Amino acid sequence: MNKKQLGRPPLVRGKRDQKIDVRFTGEEYELILKLEKTLGINKADLIRNRILGGSDRIIINAGQLIAALDLLGTEMGRIGKNINQLAKYANALNRQGILSLVVVERYNILLGNYQEIQKRLEVLMRRVIRLTGK
Repeated sequence: MNKKQLGRPPLVRGKRDQKIDVRFTGEEYELILKLEKTLGINKADLIRNRILGGSDRIIINAGQLIAALDLLGTEMGRIGKNINQLAKYANALNRQGILSLVVVERYNILLGNYQEIQKRLEVLMRRVIRLTGK
């Protein structure tokens, strides 16, 4: 091995030797700096990914996504507990023989709405998972 050949070997393919100069307004540049800090990607890679990555590629902040999903899960849990409390109350009224048909109908409507929202949420979650996997 020759001592003159120490160091990084020269790139044969994929060498980035072309440059494009772009100017941004102060607001645009601040947005780029914010995205760079938030996403942990340098400016060149951020712009390269946005331009060359295609329209189906999305860059997300994983920390914010996880925090939002955590809040969503908490809220869905609260809704489920409320539904269980309503069902328990309706059963208590039924045992006493004073359950109103209006209460049953309203409960069924609310439960149906909850189930519809839960189905839509599942579809959206699958979309988010697919998009973030690209």
